Amino acid sequence: MAHPTQLGVQDAASPVMEELLHFHDHALMIVFLISALVLYIIIAMVSTKLTNKFILDSQEIEIVWTILPAVILVMIALPSLRILYLMDEINDPHLTIKAMGHQWYWSYEYTDYEDLAFDAYMVPTQDLAPGQFRLLETDHRMVIPVQSPIRILVSAEDVLHSWAVPSMGVKMDAVPGRLNQTALLSSRPGVYYGQCSEICGANHSFMPIVIETVPLLNFMLWSTYPLVSA
Repeated sequence: MAHPTQLGVQDAASPVMEELLHFHDHALMIVFLISALVLYIIIAMVSTKLTNKFILDSQEIEIVWTILPAVILVMIALPSLRILYLMDEINDPHLTIKAMGHQWYWSYEYTDYEDLAFDAYMVPTQDLAPGQFRLLETDHRMVIPVQSPIRILVSAEDVLHSWAVPSMGVKMDAVPGRLNQTALLSSRPGVYYGQCSEICGANHSFMPIVIETVPLLNFMLWSTYPLVSA
C-alpha cells in the first residue's frame, strides 16, 4: 500500500500492474527526453547571438520534426494498446465474485458457491486493532486464492461507485442496472487495499476495499467458514 512521502505508484501485486508500471516508466522516460531537448533548444536560442542561415529555411529539419513526433507516438501507442487488450482478457477464470456497491459499503457474492456472500463495512477508528489502517480496514475481507485468475463482476444498487485496487491494477465503474466485469490475478499472498474511486455521496471516503490473497488450501478452509479470517 502507499506510504507517506511516496513519490511513485504502489508496488505491483499482479502481472497487469507490473506491465502498467513498465509502461509508466517507458512513457516517463520519453517525456523526460523531450523536455530536456526542448529546454536545451530554448536556452541555446536565448543565450547565443549567432544565427545559422541554414536553420531559417531547411526542409530537412522540417521533415525530421514532422516524422520524429509520429515515431514517438507509435512508441507510446503500441505498448499501450497491448496492455489494454491484456486488461480485457479473461481466460478460464477459476472463481467469479460479484462486487455490489451500496451507500456506503460493498457486498460480495461468490457465485460459484451456494451460500457464500457477505457485506464489508469500514471498521470505525475506535474499533481498529493494532496494525490496522484507519479508513482502509473492513470488517470482512474479500479472500481469493493466489496465482488464480479471478473474474470480478461489478455493479451498484443505488448510485455510481468505482471498485478500485491500485496495487492490483484494477479499477472498474459500478453502474446501477449494468454488470461490468474485470479480471485480476494475484502474484503473491498478501493484503491489498483500495477505495471507492467515484464520488458517491456524503460517506464516499468511508467504503474501503480489502483483498486478502492466500494459498489455495487456506482459501478452501476459509470458504467453509467465511466469517473467520483466512
